[in-house]
Amino acid sequence: MSDVNREQPEHFEFDEISEAEITKILAKYPPERKASGSLPLLYVAQRQMGRQTGSAWVPVVAMDRIAERLEIAPIRVYEVATFYFMFNTKPIGRYHLQACTTTSCWLRGSDDVVTACKKATGIKHFGETSADGLFTLSEVECLGACANAPILQVDDDYYEDLDGPRTEALIEALRRGERPEPGPTIDRMGSAPEGGRKVLLETVHDASGSGQG
Repeated sequence: MSDVNREQPEHFEFDEISEAEITKILAKYPPERKASGSLPLLYVAQRQMGRQTGSAWVPVVAMDRIAERLEIAPIRVYEVATFYFMFNTKPIGRYHLQACTTTSCWLRGSDDVVTACKKATGIKHFGETSADGLFTLSEVECLGACANAPILQVDDDYYEDLDGPRTEALIEALRRGERPEPGPTIDRMGSAPEGGRKVLLETVHDASGSGQG
């Protein structure tokens, strides 16, 4: 038996939280189009595995349950799960570190972020899980937050404007069981300039005397 087969559980049933989510999801589709729910139901299954096991992934038996619920052939669910990289088809660590290394992030220092991830976790190559089982490191394509490059996605959260030391500090906080606030790790709001706004600094008053920034 292969390692992959040994990892696969024999049973999977949706829990109460998942069932409530599925009811809302399937209500969005006409009965004859409910196969379109395969993608969101894969998310439901992956989140449930994360809650129950500490590893957010989608085993084959969960894909089979989704196919039954949607009344489609299992292969149609397998196709979706293996096409999109956001679905994990084998167990991962408690925290999924997803490092963007495409152009904007690379130009802004993603190599330092990747090096820091490896140093802080002991992982040597993408796709590996740390010896303590806490972290899995993956290389991903553009995450769509180029103005805040470089980006490290942790599970579903974006940590932005990173460098090596801030990446190491983030990972050590996760190791302690803390969850730092997502978003920029430098002094700016969203993708605004660092240090606050640079234009429209004066207050403009209208005829009524109320201030408008």
